[in-house]
Amino acid sequence: MNKLLGIHHITAITSSAPRIYDFYTHVLGLRMVKKSVNQDDIQTYHLYFGDDLGSPGTAMTFFDFNQIPKAFHGTNEISKSGFRVPSDEALLYWLKRFSKYEVKHTEIREMFGRKYINFYDFDDQPYAIFSDQTKVGVKPGIPWKKGPIPDEFSIYGLGPVFLRVNRIESMSNILTNVFGFKMVSKESSYHLFEVAEGGNGGSIIVEENKLLPIATQGFGGVHHIAFRVKDRASLNDWETFFKSIGAPNSGYVDRYYFESLYTRLYPGILFELATDEPGFIDEDEGYEILGESLTLPPLYKDKRAYVESVVKMFDSKRSDKIFNKEYL
Repeated sequence: MNKLLGIHHITAITSSAPRIYDFYTHVLGLRMVKKSVNQDDIQTYHLYFGDDLGSPGTAMTFFDFNQIPKAFHGTNEISKSGFRVPSDEALLYWLKRFSKYEVKHTEIREMFGRKYINFYDFDDQPYAIFSDQTKVGVKPGIPWKKGPIPDEFSIYGLGPVFLRVNRIESMSNILTNVFGFKMVSKESSYHLFEVAEGGNGGSIIVEENKLLPIATQGFGGVHHIAFRVKDRASLNDWETFFKSIGAPNSGYVDRYYFESLYTRLYPGILFELATDEPGFIDEDEGYEILGESLTLPPLYKDKRAYVESVVKMFDSKRSDKIFNKEYL
């Protein structure tokens, strides 16, 4: 079996595409590397934010489904998305930045020997930003070179992702016996699982909670989490494996910037496997203009006028702007 390489991306739901673009670009300092539409609902944006190149393991993506209610957070959900920064010193920078931009946040905390800050966006979407002080595990990405955050403090990848479940034994079985994670530590009701080289880029933190009601999906919540696989051959091996154990799966799906396979092995939590290839730099957009125009899947390229009439267009051009590095 081809092993997982870490976390690939997280896909969440927002109430506003323009506002999430502004929050991620100007506050978090992540680069929008693709501005596209949901392949199954062309009235819905699919926005991709990542490092300078949109490297695997750095992408946070968003849908803005029309008329969807706000998420209700409870148990049996992907409860919090994680990011990573280079050091403990970087966390001190983020405390100042969150205060400056009036972002709801906690003070620095520690879990499993790693320091982190919890924070929230305008939809009350929960996040954690972890320090890479120990420099171990899955390698990070590259800070956005032309973004507003100094490189030494920049978010440069996804960190641990939190799940909250009411059946820890079932989720532990899924992570270890299906996906190949190892349970490496436990603190109170939290269980740390790692895959590949581990560290912040290869960690899932599972909270057991039998008291909260079942979560319901909506804006301000996570849609799914994707794990990294090397290529199409690896994806095919996983599809064969899922069939051999009777696991429901989507079969092969081409997302054009990566190739995918989906499975729902636990109520309320959708897992995706996604390839490292081919990436976001393509014939539609080169490095300098990534994420600046609306790019469409092949099926809709000849329907551009219609698509642009049903999505709420907003300006995301950055190549003609200068972001001064903010030292606080």
